[in-house]
Amino acid sequence: MTKITIKETQNPTILKFEFDDFITQNQNFEFKNIDEAQASPLAKQLFYLPFVKTVYISGNFIAIERYSIVDWDDVKDAVAEQISAFVDKGGVIINIDETKPKKQPITVYGETTPNPSALKFVVSRMLTRTAVEYKNIDQTASSPLAQELFKFPYVKEVFIDENYISVTKYEINNWDEITLELRTFIKQFIENGGTVLDESLIQTTAKNEASKDEAFDKLDVTSQQIINILEEYVKPAVAADGGNIAFESYNEDDKTVKVLLQGACSGCPSSTFTLKSGIENMLKSMLNDEAIKVEAVNA
Repeated sequence: MTKITIKETQNPTILKFEFDDFITQNQNFEFKNIDEAQASPLAKQLFYLPFVKTVYISGNFIAIERYSIVDWDDVKDAVAEQISAFVDKGGVIINIDETKPKKQPITVYGETTPNPSALKFVVSRMLTRTAVEYKNIDQTASSPLAQELFKFPYVKEVFIDENYISVTKYEINNWDEITLELRTFIKQFIENGGTVLDESLIQTTAKNEASKDEAFDKLDVTSQQIINILEEYVKPAVAADGGNIAFESYNEDDKTVKVLLQGACSGCPSSTFTLKSGIENMLKSMLNDEAIKVEAVNA
């Protein structure tokens, strides 16, 4: 008969039922109801007990949180016997295969950009609403995908936004030599449940967004107008080319607008032309000020 040791926890509503050996492979599971417990036949059976609120499975134990309709002293021995009997009859505690992320078929295709060193890989689903740029592998804590991409020797920079990944390469390889490899890797990584971006680790959190709004309100009227124009008219076109543009500052004295170029736009040979002939002329026209100049801080 399987030996089950009952142990109390700091939470009086939770009791641990320990085994002599490990029952999971370095994994933790939490089930709030019987519908969530499809991967654990044992947890499903335990939820038939009316006082079971939550089932935790980890390491060498099963922890159960109870509702207040009973006291543990009245039922803990019966629960331990039920767990032991279930295992002795060959019952499955956790079905590891069912806990693995289901493969999610997607399509990925490459698009050229105005920057010959950058290629845009478009994915058939949304990846993020926060644009993030990585200049090297040390910056990739928030993106396991970017971290893996930097392990390719020809990957110089990675930019992720909405439904695409822009990859900037070193000159050691031509795109026709590496495009298929990158496209296949990105497709398989996402289909197998890999994390593209961990939003909780991105610095632009909701709190940061609120502080952005506060900073916007403190800007002069012209700066606010410039930001609105960039957001509405410039960013969509830039995003289509696999890049991003962000407002940095506006100097009222010399009428200079400074912007930050990201993704495929960063280091693009045509970016200067785009800034001067496109964005600068647009701002001059829409703000009715011919003195306005536009410069990229990372040109």
